[in-house]
Amino acid sequence: MDKLTRYREAVRRLVEEYAHQKPSSGEVDSYAMIDPERDHYVAMQTGWVNRHRVHGAFLHLDIINDKVWIQFNGTDQPIADELVAAGIPKSDIVLAEKPADLRPFTGYGVG
Repeated sequence: MDKLTRYREAVRRLVEEYAHQKPSSGEVDSYAMIDPERDHYVAMQTGWVNRHRVHGAFLHLDIINDKVWIQFNGTDQPIADELVAAGIPKSDIVLAEKPADLRPFTGYGVG
């Protein structure tokens, strides 16, 4: 299996795993939105907690130029560490939430 196929499988699995977790409160549904042709992987939530509407992405990963970009991590888990545990080297993980000038100091890829 080539590198890009392994990365796609690892990212898809991770996003689907998080999308299948039920929030601890409210009437909220979670689901994965996966676009393998464009390499976009998103876990979303929609629903209600009390009288507050919940709608949006809580995890967003992209694969750009053979690297996994963590665009948004709204979980309380270290997603980058989970990607490393899945076999993706730190140099191929970009913490896109960090400003580009700080990325060289993260220990992860710079883009």
